[in-house]
Amino acid sequence: MNTSRRLVSVTAFLFLTMAGVSALPAQDASPLPAVDGTTTNPANVEKPDPLKRQLTDKEKRAQQKALRGELHGVYKKWLDEDVRWIITDQERKAFENLSNDEERDSFIENFWLRRNPNPDSPENEYKEEHYARIAYANEHFAAGMPGWKTDRGHIYIAYGKPDSIDSHPSGGNYERPMDEGGGETSTFPFEVWHYRYLAGIGDNIDIEFVDTCMCGDYHMTLDRSEKDALKHVPGAGLTLYEEQGQAKKADRFSGGGLEQLGTGPMSSQNQSKEFDRLDQYAKLMAPPVIKFKDLESFMATSKILTGPPFLFSVRTDYVKITNDTVLVPLTLQIRNGDITFSNKDGVATGTVNILGRVSNLNDRPIQTFEDTVNVQVPSELLARTQNNVSVYWKALPLRPGLYKVDIAIKDVNSPDHIGRWKRSINVPKYDDDHLASSSLILADQMEHVPSRDIGAGNFVIGDTRIRPRVPSEMSVPVTFHRAQNLNFWMQVYNLGIDEKSKHNDATIEYQIVNTATNQTVLQTQELTSKTNPNADQVTLEKSMPLASLAPGKYKVTIKVDDGITKQQIAESAPFVVD
Repeated sequence: MNTSRRLVSVTAFLFLTMAGVSALPAQDASPLPAVDGTTTNPANVEKPDPLKRQLTDKEKRAQQKALRGELHGVYKKWLDEDVRWIITDQERKAFENLSNDEERDSFIENFWLRRNPNPDSPENEYKEEHYARIAYANEHFAAGMPGWKTDRGHIYIAYGKPDSIDSHPSGGNYERPMDEGGGETSTFPFEVWHYRYLAGIGDNIDIEFVDTCMCGDYHMTLDRSEKDALKHVPGAGLTLYEEQGQAKKADRFSGGGLEQLGTGPMSSQNQSKEFDRLDQYAKLMAPPVIKFKDLESFMATSKILTGPPFLFSVRTDYVKITNDTVLVPLTLQIRNGDITFSNKDGVATGTVNILGRVSNLNDRPIQTFEDTVNVQVPSELLARTQNNVSVYWKALPLRPGLYKVDIAIKDVNSPDHIGRWKRSINVPKYDDDHLASSSLILADQMEHVPSRDIGAGNFVIGDTRIRPRVPSEMSVPVTFHRAQNLNFWMQVYNLGIDEKSKHNDATIEYQIVNTATNQTVLQTQELTSKTNPNADQVTLEKSMPLASLAPGKYKVTIKVDDGITKQQIAESAPFVVD
């Protein structure tokens, strides 16, 4: 009987063990006595955490496939159609690795924000223009497929309308230019799009599209002979050299190379340009790139400079446009001696790339600007102009508030020569009830511009071209030479207007003081009722020769006393005469 019970217990134990269930209750999981009477502890077997173990290649592929499978509907269409020609490889990879729709929505919002030329505007001009180009491409370039998929649609969406189009929609007789071999032939339908300039690609870009199937599907080609409908017809469509017996048509197909134009007067030049054509083609097929990407990376990472710092100075001014918008001119000054020049054909040329960004306090970009400044000096005069300065001007419309301005510059002829300027600015708010003024700008050049240039162009504010002097450091006054004129410019806002006469009544006082001796060297007044009686805003422009002033430190002050509102303001600016 006891033997029978033991067999049943053993059988039950084996059954439970095979089923993966512990054969003993938890309270009985204690050391077991061995046959010899000693006690042994059960072995602790560590089980691997399935969440931490390394995935196999097969599991990784399955996971990536599942992740891609989540990209569906509007997100897949957005990636594969809407932004196919403008999204970078890095952006595409980042978007594909997002795990949920919330992240994708945020990515798309930032994608368009990054490309918005005016992020402060509620409308995104870039985005609107992009979708307008897609609509145009679908309407005009469809060829058995949507227009956005075609080569012409691709180029139009990425780079916009060409400056000119040489169109041959029916093909037919064609007189080759000399760089294509000369002579006459017949062609398939083709078009040549010309862009005067494409950022990141170059000047005078010609793109050729050929419809070899005669079905409306124009494809971009590198080989200009592809449009020649008689290329494979013996004895027909001969080039100039082939007509004169200096070449054979069969030579077109045996010489190799990028194009099959055949031997002609400019064959050697065409061969030397083949790599340029390949480079241009590669750039055209890539997404439009951000200019000065190296400077953008430098600003983002704040990496330590490996070369000597590229020194430059910046001046900020404030000019009221409306109550909600203030013009903020940024004036950059670079000394010629800090620029690396290259000499060619008797001309020394220095090139500086400039990248600027204005952000709010949350580091959200508000405006970005990019530009290139070229400084050219006759080679023999370069040594004498090392202390001369070059000035760059950028005027940004901003709303009142606090911002961060970050500017990076690069010496193109010395790639490790990079400089950076970073400051916070407080754009003032001009309330209607308070007498106020713009910045007081001291300038080395000031002149009125023609009516067609009012409000446009470098250094132009309103109808005046004014080039500010920039101090070498923030705490150092600007310097003028005695042979120069001192020009100063300022606007006054919110002058009171008498209800009966409809005239203003403000007194403007100008004063220049020698700060070393505290002696007043100039003091004069004028009445706004005599110069501009009906305006609540006046522009003050004065110019005086400095030859009569002894070298030294001075300060110009403009005081405004409004007789209507009984408010007073004053603005001052120091300067040095040497």
